[in-house]
Amino acid sequence: MIFRTALTVLALTLANPLVAEQGGETPAPEGAAVYFANIADGDTVKSPVTVVFGLSGMGVAPAGVEKDGTGHHHLFIDRPPLGMGEDGKEEMMMGLPSDENHKHFGGGQTQVTLDLAPGKHTLQLVMGDAGHVPHSSPVTSEVITIMVE
Repeated sequence: MIFRTALTVLALTLANPLVAEQGGETPAPEGAAVYFANIADGDTVKSPVTVVFGLSGMGVAPAGVEKDGTGHHHLFIDRPPLGMGEDGKEEMMMGLPSDENHKHFGGGQTQVTLDLAPGKHTLQLVMGDAGHVPHSSPVTSEVITIMVE
């Protein structure tokens, strides 16, 4: 089943390269936006740092819950923006990974406290649908850079 799904995604991607750039099948509400509510590009912070997720134009629902106009948060840490980098095209159509650079908030959480090492870090928020896939019009924040003292 997984192999067949992967082949289908590959065939769709080869037939229409824009599909991979647009995200999965779940539509996002027009005008939806995700943003950092308490930190901004260029801020200097101390660890641990609390990151509050802002969202407008759509609602939050836990992973696995399919409800129109909703999604849940993912936080990218120190990695290329959504759709860029080695796995960029695949991540637009498949579920986002979960590791030290990709934090999932499938319980519907709207903030996190992170222990970040001193130095420069990049952050980006990405909304995912019930299956952790970016919406067909991806809802992402700008990538911000913060300095941790």
